[in-house]
Amino acid sequence: MVAQTAEKQPVIIKRRKVVKGDDHHGGAWKVAYADFVTAMMAFFLLMWLLNATTEEQRKGIADYFNPTIPISRISGGGSDALNGSSIFTEETYAKMGTGASRRETVDFPGEGKQKSDQTNEQAIAGNLVSLKEALSQQSQQLSEHLLIKMSPEGIVLEIADSDTTPLFPIGRAEPSETLVTLVEIVSGVFGSFGNDIKIVGHTDNRRYRNDAIYDNWNLSADRANTARRLLMRKGIPSSRIREVSGRADTDPLVPEDPSAAQNRRISITILMD
Repeated sequence: MVAQTAEKQPVIIKRRKVVKGDDHHGGAWKVAYADFVTAMMAFFLLMWLLNATTEEQRKGIADYFNPTIPISRISGGGSDALNGSSIFTEETYAKMGTGASRRETVDFPGEGKQKSDQTNEQAIAGNLVSLKEALSQQSQQLSEHLLIKMSPEGIVLEIADSDTTPLFPIGRAEPSETLVTLVEIVSGVFGSFGNDIKIVGHTDNRRYRNDAIYDNWNLSADRANTARRLLMRKGIPSSRIREVSGRADTDPLVPEDPSAAQNRRISITILMD
């Protein structure tokens, strides 16, 4: 009886499920941790550099990595930051035409050259003023034609017309005796220096009749060329005359009266560049 009951008991089988993680999830945290450590190292290195360098050295480092700043034509090897020469070292870069202060370069030759130019400009202006004063004592009629002023290009000598003693016949480019005399006088001053000159002719706002093809533009240019020929006749070489042009009535000397005689003039600029 007992043996029969034992034979009827069920057999129980236990199966265990083993769960394994995927291989691609196993090392991802290591990569992230390595990136974090690298970033922290770079951060502390940056903090150390900021504390261990001067303001000028930091500016030099920043300029080195700035792509808008041109790279020097010579390599490093100096005693400044990063074993290179500073961009402020005029003794190193003066012969190359570079240098941050721009005081001693090819394009900017330095304070000595500027002082020399200023001295030359003052001397020329003084000679012209003395000429005008001398003319005033000799002939008030001639001195009233001369006006001296400064411009960004240099010293401008205006030879202006007048109603009593015109420089040109109305509407024509033939010089009067007054203009010939004035050019002869001023050419002596021009011969005392070697600066280039620019000659510009001007007219008043009076127009030719019936919209003639020959207008004030042609007239002003022809009068400037007349002055050029007179100067060359008095010994001024053509190589010194850089420009001859006409501006018609676009640049009046007396803007409030466009038809004034003073607007008809020859402007001779003594160039200082």
